[in-house]
Amino acid sequence: MTLYYDIVFVISFILTTTYLFRWNKRFNVNITIVFILVPIGILGQAMFAYAKDLQAALFATHIVYIGGCYLGYFVMQSVFDLCEINMSRVLRTILFVYNSAVYVLSLTMGVSDIFYKTVSFEMENGIPLLVKTYGPAHTLFYLNAGGYFVVAIVTIIYSHVKKHQVSNYILNLLVLPELICVIGFFGGRKVFPGIELLPACYVVSQFVYLLIVSRLRLYDLTDNVADTMLNDGATGVICFDERLRYLGSNAAAKECFPHLEEQNVDRELCDCEHLEPIKKWVGAFSKDEKEKNFVYSPDDKEDAIYKIEVEYLYDFKKRCGYQVLISDDTKNQKYISLINSYNEDLKKEVEEKTRHIVEMHDNLILSMATMVESRDNSTGGHIKRTSEGVRMLIEEMKKDENCKISEEFSRDIIKAAPMHDLGKIAVDDAVLRKPGRFTDEEYAIMKTHAAEGARIVHEILKGTDDESFKIVAENVAHFHHEKWDGTGYPEGLKGEEIPLEARIMAIADVYDALVSKRVYKEKMSFEKADSIIMEGMGKHFDPGLERFYVAARPHLEKYYSGIDA
Repeated sequence: MTLYYDIVFVISFILTTTYLFRWNKRFNVNITIVFILVPIGILGQAMFAYAKDLQAALFATHIVYIGGCYLGYFVMQSVFDLCEINMSRVLRTILFVYNSAVYVLSLTMGVSDIFYKTVSFEMENGIPLLVKTYGPAHTLFYLNAGGYFVVAIVTIIYSHVKKHQVSNYILNLLVLPELICVIGFFGGRKVFPGIELLPACYVVSQFVYLLIVSRLRLYDLTDNVADTMLNDGATGVICFDERLRYLGSNAAAKECFPHLEEQNVDRELCDCEHLEPIKKWVGAFSKDEKEKNFVYSPDDKEDAIYKIEVEYLYDFKKRCGYQVLISDDTKNQKYISLINSYNEDLKKEVEEKTRHIVEMHDNLILSMATMVESRDNSTGGHIKRTSEGVRMLIEEMKKDENCKISEEFSRDIIKAAPMHDLGKIAVDDAVLRKPGRFTDEEYAIMKTHAAEGARIVHEILKGTDDESFKIVAENVAHFHHEKWDGTGYPEGLKGEEIPLEARIMAIADVYDALVSKRVYKEKMSFEKADSIIMEGMGKHFDPGLERFYVAARPHLEKYYSGIDA
């Protein structure tokens, strides 16, 4: 059974990686979130298959519910976007808060009877099972899953009937993942007892969404080209794919050719004398690239003369169809002015969307780090405190004219600090949650979290375009337990062999460990902690960072005095 989940997770991860590899700034943000949530949900299923006790099973189930609580919402949002239906920001916010509330309630399983009244762990023929009875809050989860499915299906049917400008090809594809996932959710275990079909259904849905995205690249490109023209002026755009099927047009083109309003997307132009000139222009160009310029005078606008130009439509460097440009020469200057204005607006819009995606990515990473920390009963709040310590050290370093660290490096290390202990996810609970000091064998196991953390960070950030952050994050996770004199782990690096970001992280990490209470010790006074840190300069820590630590010390003490560490 575990092999099944492993294979499904690997396939899902490959599909998400494929999507991210093809990703560009025009892709729908909701579809992007779906591709991120699916492997997270499947990872939870895989972790559950390996569970040996109730604690591990509940932890895996918490991860599964991330997908369960949010996937339906973002799938519905993507359906609304693809069907060109706007949902108010207030309603989107209310629904998101509702999803979050359901997920928070799901975290009470095993602690409270509000979501699961009772829950226990059993092994049946080598298969882990959660034996549970549902509490009243679990009904909200079913409302979540069923409600979004119904809304999505109704939206697709409505668009099929009422919206000629929405591709029937896309609408037909959208139905598949909805139906497949509902069947997998409600009927999976009835067909194959002991095995969840939902992860496999998720993978099939990813395949379908990749098909949708491949087609959307044409429509998105069409929209972007059309929008760069003058919607309020005399320049129009009509686009076709390589088989001369109509993809779309802008308002100016429809003003010149009103019958385009009745034309179905993905179909050849209908037999209408008013659209016959367009067929001739595109047909002539498809046979001879030199036949690209024409002059057109509409019968109902005898004084108007339009310049027609037929060109290829490109998806980046790939030729994917044709575009017909319709322009009034008398308004060229206005066109140039407006196109520049549009480009500026587009730049701002892209920057805003990119910022949202980056924030989403950062929040997912922070959430994962928080989940890992929640397993360790001795380091609560550690990632937040150490991140603050790193920030204080960096601020002092930036004040020094001789310490030339870039803004990019400063941003990267502060952003990477919460990821330094991600490798603890691979440490067995018996070691990680031990209420006392480790034996030599246990300490050896714990030390593996550094190299394992670097591997996990590498996999998480494999598809990122921010190479500098990726390197800093991996180094922080991998080398924050190395020591200046070479006696650290996991590689035994010495001196400046240790990356600067790891040397900075080491000071913040040790300082927090000293002044914070742990299950095996009380918190240490600031004076004693400072004495240990200073004695470690040149042995444990980089002596070149001593002056920055000394400068940051009052800020550290003030910060830790204000919290219950």
